[in-house]
Amino acid sequence: MGVKNVISHIFIIAWKDLMELFRNRMALAMLVLMPIFMMAMAGFIFPSNTSMSNISIALANEDEGYGNYSASSIFINVLEEINNSTEMMVLTNASSFDEVRNMIQRGDVEGGIVITRNFTLNLMTGEQGSIIIITDQSNPQLSIALQTGLKAVFDQMGTWLAQKNVETFPGVNATNSLAVVKPYHVETKGAIPGTFNYFDFMAPGLMAMTVMMSVMTGLPAAISHEREIGTLDGMMVAPIRRLGIILGKTFAQTVRGLLQGILILILAIALFGVVIHGNILLIFALLFLGVFSFVGLGVVITSFAKDQETAMMVMMTLMFPMLFLSGVFFPIQQMPWYMQGISKFLPLTYVSTALRKVMVLGADLSAISLEVTVLIGFGAVMTLIALPVFRKAMTR
Repeated sequence: MGVKNVISHIFIIAWKDLMELFRNRMALAMLVLMPIFMMAMAGFIFPSNTSMSNISIALANEDEGYGNYSASSIFINVLEEINNSTEMMVLTNASSFDEVRNMIQRGDVEGGIVITRNFTLNLMTGEQGSIIIITDQSNPQLSIALQTGLKAVFDQMGTWLAQKNVETFPGVNATNSLAVVKPYHVETKGAIPGTFNYFDFMAPGLMAMTVMMSVMTGLPAAISHEREIGTLDGMMVAPIRRLGIILGKTFAQTVRGLLQGILILILAIALFGVVIHGNILLIFALLFLGVFSFVGLGVVITSFAKDQETAMMVMMTLMFPMLFLSGVFFPIQQMPWYMQGISKFLPLTYVSTALRKVMVLGADLSAISLEVTVLIGFGAVMTLIALPVFRKAMTR
């Protein structure tokens, strides 16, 4: 009889909790949406093939030519013909190596090709023509893929040119026999001097992710939990304005998020040798903007949720897509185009991109003006929405 009673009580309590879940429409919706989001992210975030397509590349032709002849013009024409058939790149003209580097810092392009000054002269005198591939060190996966893809294209073009030279000038006697077989010498340079590892790419994203998770998980405890245990009601009847309550809780989460972001930065420098190439004050300002953009969103979600459990479920449902789609762990440029479009609507994308530009590429404020504008705008809008929503939630 005792065992039967225990089993009966188990089912009664379980039934009661499940009925509470089914009556909570928001929790029930998140119960369905979370696994859908997770499977969608895992299934569609990664490209279906390993080939590159539509990578934005800046092309700078510094070649001075040789008389009326320009080998670089022929090189560019052949490159464009190959690119038209493969759709590997979207080429943008640049004037010099420095301009290509600045374009990479601003995020206008994802790499560059520079045809060096004596390209035609070297080929005319039997030497190798030099080509420089400029990579974006803030995106190591794409940089490696870009190097591999471009070198394969240049080798193909070099083989074609070598065959033409032999057919046209069968008796040619080059001063450098290597130049006959391999006309092009390909060199790779980074937009910023120095050596980089994969953690240089990861560290800014981890900082942005930590700030987001700190704020988004802290707010349910700061608002929903206090509302459940009754302490928030005590603050509401105290001689404190409601604006002061929400701003106080927002300030506490801001400090918490900043402290965790700074801790990640210190550990990245001390343990993994990450080098900061940009302004450290600008990094702190970006961390603050990141917290500011997430706080308003967190307050809105927490205010709508009936309890802490539902608030946490909604937070997790929103955070997981942002972690996958914002470029924290996987470069946005290698995602399918429709996933790249979704990433443009996520604030975490702009926080991690701006931090990466400053920390890895040494970008200044002008190079991250778009990211800063989006974060300020998103944070301001969400804060304006959060104030009346919070007031309304406190009257329920």
